[in-house]
Amino acid sequence: MITDISIILLPSEEQNTQVIQKKALRALFDKGIKAKADEVELVFVKKSIDARHGKTKLCLRYKAYIGEEKADSEGVPDWKRAGEKSAIIVGSGPAGLFGAFRLLEDGIKPIIIERGEPTSERKRDIASISTQGKVGEDSNYCFGEGGAGTFSDGKLYTRSNKRGDIAKILRIFAHFGADKKILTDAHPHIGTDKLPSIINAMCDKIRELGGEIHFHTRCTDFLFDGKKVSGVRCVDTLTGAQKDFSAHAVVLATGHSASDIYALMARTAPDALEAKTFAVGVRVEHPRSLIDAIQYHESTEHLPSAEYRLVTQVDSRGVYSFCMCPGGFVVPSSTGPDEIVVNGMSSAARNSKWSNAAIVVETRPEDIPPTFVAEAKKCGSAALAGLLYRKYLESLTKQHGDAQKAPAQRMTDFIKHTESADLPSTSYTPGVVASRLDEWLPERISSRLARAFDDFNRTMKGYKCADALLIAIETRTSTPVRILRDKESGECVALKKLYPCGEGAGYSGGIVSSAMDGENACAKLSKALRD
Repeated sequence: MITDISIILLPSEEQNTQVIQKKALRALFDKGIKAKADEVELVFVKKSIDARHGKTKLCLRYKAYIGEEKADSEGVPDWKRAGEKSAIIVGSGPAGLFGAFRLLEDGIKPIIIERGEPTSERKRDIASISTQGKVGEDSNYCFGEGGAGTFSDGKLYTRSNKRGDIAKILRIFAHFGADKKILTDAHPHIGTDKLPSIINAMCDKIRELGGEIHFHTRCTDFLFDGKKVSGVRCVDTLTGAQKDFSAHAVVLATGHSASDIYALMARTAPDALEAKTFAVGVRVEHPRSLIDAIQYHESTEHLPSAEYRLVTQVDSRGVYSFCMCPGGFVVPSSTGPDEIVVNGMSSAARNSKWSNAAIVVETRPEDIPPTFVAEAKKCGSAALAGLLYRKYLESLTKQHGDAQKAPAQRMTDFIKHTESADLPSTSYTPGVVASRLDEWLPERISSRLARAFDDFNRTMKGYKCADALLIAIETRTSTPVRILRDKESGECVALKKLYPCGEGAGYSGGIVSSAMDGENACAKLSKALRD
């Protein structure tokens, strides 16, 4: 017999096998199943933490095998060596890499075009952002081997369970070196210190199977065979030489920060662009000990760094937390020298002195000032208005910073509309400079943030405090533009044989949802090549 059971433990009991066994037998008895300890084999399925009601508990789910051998867990797909058919994938982020592996399930050769550098060189470029304030436009936190996912927190939690096989994505990550705890944790993450080697292993496997990966190669145009996209024109970012790549189809998996790709689409197929809602706000950093105390209401021994998720409505717009990084650090996420953008990440241990999250305000197309709509029309598509507005805000932030030192303000000063006489310590390594965010952020953003902090403080008493630091600006939670595609074929509505996918196309938000969207796009591409 095989059945599912759940047990509740105290954090101190998690490693006590005798307690787990005793509670498992009791859970089976409650289901009308009488069994002895030597007749039961438990397979761990999932763990979650319940910190409600002032007492922290662990909720563990198991699959219990009574009198039967446990089944082997599913493995990774049977990838085939690349054959004659091929597809170009522009971008090596989660959508691009997992799309490449989906093509290899059918023996289709992926040719990955990546504007940035391999991780070894990319680490150098990322370090120079913090040490010299120097931002490489093609190699940074967003561009390079593995895309924005490589040097990110590696959060793998998603609610997009109808978009694909989440477990398959997690198994593939585990196959290439991620801790197998990601298969069972309720909110799995890999850690920025672990991801680069995992991405390296994935890329090595793609090459081993006959795929190609071309670094420092930026897509600048499409090639056509009649009305069908047949390849891409690129420039070598090191030498300036032009390169053309041809294939049976092209996958766009360029991420939310590749503004030049939207400009290319506006020139080539403006009808395929649509404005969409995105978000603008700040990164909020607290001492980790404070967030842990608020969330757990007790001793944090035996417990991981605490997470939180906050959401409210202010003047008919959502204000919410995004990419919460317990025990993490704030990082520069700019993709150009004339902007400041911040993001948050954590190592696998999640043990820094700080915890941070983006707190952002829903920004709809109708919220964009008319001047940006007019400018977007001159650029070929009104759908680019949000992108131009985002660029303006990031440049405005740069004006109030210093190199990559970001403008910052204590939360309490922001709410009271006063200058911060000094700033608390921060994990943001380029550094911060005191600034009146409350004065120069757009009023529709700043006023909603201030009121949201009051709401959040009612949910998490102590969240609003002088030790909370607001660091500007957070604008890359999602793209302001969607590249429209046919629901059945997956092709761009205006360009045949072009398959937009992932965050850059406006269809996902996060590593796992992007990976699944890349898989789905390439599954449709593969079917089209077979038919």
